[in-house]
Amino acid sequence: MKRARIVEFYSRLAADNPHPETELESGNVFQLLVAVVLSAQATDAGVNKATRRLFADVTTPEQMVALGEDGLKAHIRTIGLFNTKAKNVIALSEALIADHCGQVPNDRAALEKLPGVGRKTANVVLNTAFGAETFAVDTHIFRVCNRTRLAPGKTVLAVELKLDKATPQPFRLHAHHWLILHGRYVCKARRPECWRCVVADLCPFEPKTPPPGTRAAGQA
Repeated sequence: MKRARIVEFYSRLAADNPHPETELESGNVFQLLVAVVLSAQATDAGVNKATRRLFADVTTPEQMVALGEDGLKAHIRTIGLFNTKAKNVIALSEALIADHCGQVPNDRAALEKLPGVGRKTANVVLNTAFGAETFAVDTHIFRVCNRTRLAPGKTVLAVELKLDKATPQPFRLHAHHWLILHGRYVCKARRPECWRCVVADLCPFEPKTPPPGTRAAGQA
């Protein structure tokens, strides 16, 4: 996608959603980190449902360690892979206390050293909590970038690096959220809703999905 087209692409997403935000609920940076770790292979809605009661009582790594692995499991057992995630959340809480005075570090390398935290999770926290211009590529963003040819790539890292190179100001800060929300609600995996997509004419993906109740072009 050429630069002028990229600017138009982001401009339309921005006009449609001027203030995009994460759908994960949290009250501070620690809770955000925990929510992102829990969201791997789970929906934001499912994580929010599980963490509302948890976050009412647990706001710090110290409180999470005091809750313990079994106590945490009782809160998150509706989330996929909850056993492994509980173990990681307790371990990362202990690491935050031991290595960072209980604070979430504003540093990619330090974040990725925490149990259960990979590059994508680190990018989400850096962007959402600290305002870094990072690009956390999940399945939604991977799909949107390849379908639209905004930043095509065969791997998540390849797409991330292309996004970083291709995305101009003033769109860099919110690009992650615009793309993930677009993929989640419009450019869906099984049936993209092309008829209501604000960037449909900029997208080479074919065949475009017609509105419900209508026939695709060429059908009798």
